[in-house]
Amino acid sequence: MNKLIRAIIAAFGAKKIGGGKCGCIGVIIVFIILYWLLGYVIK
Repeated sequence: MNKLIRAIIAAFGAKKIGGGKCGCIGVIIVFIILYWLLGYVIK
C-alpha cells in the first residue's frame, strides 16, 4: 500500500511538472525522480 501511494503522488506530480513542453520522456524522468525522492519521505 505504501508503494501504491508513493506511485500515485509521483504520477500526479510528474503530470503537473513534466506535462507541458517536456513531452513523454520528460514525464517519465520526473516520475522516476519524484518516486525516488518520495521513498525517503514516506517510510
